[in-house]
Amino acid sequence: MTKKTLILIGFIVLKFALQYILISPEYDLQRDEYLHLDQAHHLAWGYLSVPPVTSWVSYIIYLLGNSVFWIKFFPALFGALTLLIVWRAIETLRGNLYALILGATCILFSSLLRLNTLYQPNSLDVLCWTGFYYVIILYFTTEKTKWIYIGAIVFALGFLNKYNILFLLIGFLPALLLSNQRKVLAKKDLYLALLLGLLLILPNLLWQYNNQFPIVHHMKELAETQLVNVDRIGFLKEQLLFFIGGFFVIVAGLYALLFYKPFHKYRFFFASIILTLLVFIYFKAKAYYAIGLYPIYIAFGAVFLSDILKTGWKRFLQPVFIIIPLLFFIPMYNLAFPNKSPEYIVKHPEKYKKLDMLRWEDGKDHALPQDFADMLGWKELARKTDSVYAALPNQDKTLVLCDNYGQAGAINYYTKKGIKAVSFNADYVNWFDLSIPYKNLIRIKDYEKDSDELKETGPYFNTAKISGEVTNQYSREYGTTIFVFTDAKVNINKKIESEIKSEKDYSK
Repeated sequence: MTKKTLILIGFIVLKFALQYILISPEYDLQRDEYLHLDQAHHLAWGYLSVPPVTSWVSYIIYLLGNSVFWIKFFPALFGALTLLIVWRAIETLRGNLYALILGATCILFSSLLRLNTLYQPNSLDVLCWTGFYYVIILYFTTEKTKWIYIGAIVFALGFLNKYNILFLLIGFLPALLLSNQRKVLAKKDLYLALLLGLLLILPNLLWQYNNQFPIVHHMKELAETQLVNVDRIGFLKEQLLFFIGGFFVIVAGLYALLFYKPFHKYRFFFASIILTLLVFIYFKAKAYYAIGLYPIYIAFGAVFLSDILKTGWKRFLQPVFIIIPLLFFIPMYNLAFPNKSPEYIVKHPEKYKKLDMLRWEDGKDHALPQDFADMLGWKELARKTDSVYAALPNQDKTLVLCDNYGQAGAINYYTKKGIKAVSFNADYVNWFDLSIPYKNLIRIKDYEKDSDELKETGPYFNTAKISGEVTNQYSREYGTTIFVFTDAKVNINKKIESEIKSEKDYSK
């Protein structure tokens, strides 16, 4: 085993170790993770929230036991593979051992550590962006046709994981057209590869068509509720934070793409990053959508720096570029990860306010960062729902109906009573089992100061009461209330069917 291989293995082992120790056991899973895990029980070629790949991974996790270990393993794996691809890209660009260590250090001690702690499509999205760019490098390095087809496969996988990768194409194609490498557009194999990619994503496109393109509604809703609060200047500021320790390496890579002769054939990568960022800015995208852009530029920068710093006094600067990511990781460790208790964060808000981490998607400041607050209260909610459920008659005819997908997913993940909670929110609107003649209703409602739930729903049942609420004041679900209605006087199923139809009609 060579020295290079041992060092690479060391980076990968460290990557996995960090992903498991950067989350305090006080925190539960994050809201989105519960929805993704539930998709394993409803396999399909598409969902209202995401394309199908996440459900495939969730099914593997389910087969492995559905434990937190495996839930955290896969995003860590995708992060480790991203590091590996950057390593291989540096080798392809003829980088030496210093370039490999520099590139791996910049990738390891970056915001990917935070991204890779969450079981969401984002980790695989970054991997697919990096993998696609790497395949492009391989093609223009070797001019072997196979890489065109592999590129189509990587892009299709990325598309079936998250539609965000379309931004890559929107920025990349014009850059290629403006470059001397546009001659590839005259190759027949390129269009055969495009056909291959289209065939791979076709099942999802057909699913979208058969379901009246819910992605359009999802994007509209996202724009109205979340992207409307995105500040374009804030977007650019956050770009600096994602790979702040590797910032100078990325800048060096951009410079090299313009002026470093060995990178002449890859010059279109410079225009590609500029155009892609402009597209993100125009659509007021969330800052983290663009994370996949940067790893490959770290590869370019690492190779360039390893060349210009190898002789004379400049060689003494080599350790400086290695140390910078490590130094920036120290404050990142203290702020960016849920490794501090909620009580500690509340007592030291000034550190988080400086980085605007207490600003949520609603545009307001809160006690905890939104992602941290989204990792609290779920076990409590599930435990209390189980307790209420266990005390009811006709448990097999009891519907657990939630206000949002996080509540439904968390109850389904933690339940000891076999509850299958649903919601009119997100994908759960398609997962109601209306073959059951429901008699009881457990209604999980978001906190409302003056709730009318008992007054509005109570008349349809013989008994109605409040049976509990989420008491964790730091949770985003704080105050979420559990209403219990038993012995229905009306046909609940018909009302549910009507609500489902209304929700789907609204989504068209």
